[in-house]
This record gives sequence, C-alpha cells and structure tokens, in this order.
Amino acid sequence: MLVSNILKQKADDGVVTIAPGAAVSDAAKILSDRKIGSVVVSSDNKTALGILSERDIVREIGQRGSVCLSETVESMMTSKLVTCVSSDRADNILATMTEGRFRHMPVVENGEMIGLITLGDVVKARLSELAMEKDALEGMIMGH
Repeated sequence: MLVSNILKQKADDGVVTIAPGAAVSDAAKILSDRKIGSVVVSSDNKTALGILSERDIVREIGQRGSVCLSETVESMMTSKLVTCVSSDRADNILATMTEGRFRHMPVVENGEMIGLITLGDVVKARLSELAMEKDALEGMIMGH
C-alpha cells in the first residue's frame, strides 16, 4: 500500500500546524483540544520547519519543570524532520518509523506538506493489506 492510499483513508487529511514563535503551552493546548500527538511547526502552513510531539513536551517538563511551557515551540521542536512522499510504500514507512522511534511523519510533495501520517495509520493500512492477501490466498487454495 502506498502513502497516497493511507492519506485517502484518513478521516481528516489536514495538517495541524503552529508558528515557530508560539508558546509551548499553546502547542500543548492544541494537542489536548484536538486529541492528537504532534503538531507540525510551520510559518506558512505549507512548509514543515519541525515537529513538536506530546513526548517532547513531557520530556522537557520532566527535566526542567513547567518553566519550559513559556518557551517558544521553535526552541523545543525536532528540526531534523523525516518526511515521506505519497508514492512511498507503507512497509518502508513502518520500518523507518520503528527504527527512528517516532510516530508522526509529514508527507511532502515539491517542498509542500500535503498530509501527515501516524504510526497507527500505517499499521492499520498494513493490517488491511495483509488481510486482503490472506483472503486471496485462501480463495486460491479453496479454488474460488
């Protein structure tokens, strides 16, 4: 299955972004209100400058206390983004996310974000794909 198929199956294909100069507390509020695990940092809602996850925020609070909530998103974001394109295969993306130990990946085409996929999205797609393969093999064995 391709990333483009995964994006088509998502209920919400929009990417939630936040400005790099916004406060980390604002990002935490967005994550909480939207019940999502990360927000893409972007100045123009098209170009991904970085990503900030709930884990990033919790890690900083654990190390430095709540004072970090007043800092800028830019100071805490992961700026070395790993992205994919819509023609990438789900199994390759799953391996990349697992090896990199992250759960959110922007989908970028021609330098512009067109979506965001999560580890859960990819796992769901792979399970669906495997179920279809299983059914096809059972059909061949049964002579259907």
